[in-house]
Amino acid sequence: MHTYREVFALPEFRVLFLVRCLTMAAVSIGSLALGAITYAGTGSPVLTALAMFGGPLITVLGSATVLGASDALGPRRASTIMPIAYAVAFLVQSLPNLPWGLRFAILAIPFLAGSATSGSFMRLLHDVLPPDGFVLGRATLNIAVGVMQVAGYGLGGLLLAWFPASSLFLVAGAIMAAAVPALRFGLRERPGVVSDKGLLTRTREANRALLGSPVTRPIYLAMWVPNGLIVGCEALFVPYAGQAGAGYLYAATAAGMLVGDVAVGRFLAPRLRDRFVEPLRVLLALPYLGFLLTPPPGVALALGFVAAIGFAASLALQERLVRATGPDTRGQAFGLYSTGLMVGQAVGATIGGLLATRLGPAYAMGVLAVASLSVTVALTPGLRRSAQHRDRAGVT
Repeated sequence: MHTYREVFALPEFRVLFLVRCLTMAAVSIGSLALGAITYAGTGSPVLTALAMFGGPLITVLGSATVLGASDALGPRRASTIMPIAYAVAFLVQSLPNLPWGLRFAILAIPFLAGSATSGSFMRLLHDVLPPDGFVLGRATLNIAVGVMQVAGYGLGGLLLAWFPASSLFLVAGAIMAAAVPALRFGLRERPGVVSDKGLLTRTREANRALLGSPVTRPIYLAMWVPNGLIVGCEALFVPYAGQAGAGYLYAATAAGMLVGDVAVGRFLAPRLRDRFVEPLRVLLALPYLGFLLTPPPGVALALGFVAAIGFAASLALQERLVRATGPDTRGQAFGLYSTGLMVGQAVGATIGGLLATRLGPAYAMGVLAVASLSVTVALTPGLRRSAQHRDRAGVT
């Protein structure tokens, strides 16, 4: 499976693509509304940032306790839990005059639901696509994420100019609610994994096995840590370039991610994808060393564009994760990846902000780039083990 026409010829993949688009649009609009309300009510940039981007930190609790639900439940049923939770949360958020503290409590609801079932969507993707179509399908969903984030924030900004922020929650809730019947009637159910162990025990044992394995542990760390540190660089675009300049930088990095996903997902054969893991991981951080010289806007755009291509290394690493995990834990394996990725990004952004207060944004980006490269080099032996495991599995 090598073309977009082939993956979109699968009816269930079209449903997954539609649901991912609806989800990202709704979350973008809802987070923008919550950020606007929080800032208006508290005047705190820190609380505003947490309102918009701090939700993933909540998933740590669920991933440590109930992530096994991604496999224990049927994947279609599990995948509908988070859209329902978001739709309900957005509906409640639309109520006027809610204290901002209560709004934060409501914010936790969909993230807790998602932490229990986040791997089910990827489990469905693996079931829907043939093995040789997984990376192309994953790359296609990545493209949907980027495009719909831009569209969601853009639409949210336009709506804020004409309507109160609380009304945006109704729009976000309606969009998210539309994902529920799409999942329910557009996908067939697969059986869940039957186990005599309790959910908490199953979750802990699987997490321990995944993070303790010399094959899967370096895969996780390679997808979480270097990426999170570079997201910390991107979090400094506004203080580095101002609001107008930051918009161009974010557009450049979004374009770079799109190019990387298309190139790796569409045009590279599996064996070649594997060989590009290390170069792409280096490419992710290396251009940010150039920010130490405080480059002019045009050069900064080029550096951000080229660096973002390196995010495509995660596609090949996710393919390795598929090969290294069995069907009984695959949902939890990808749920753990998703949680770690979001937490890594939140932590990276926090570290970047702290460094920038001391060093300034340009030097902070350079430090984060050095840290990302250092982690990449340190993880190289472990990733070679995962590649050897892949070879023994007979992948061509």
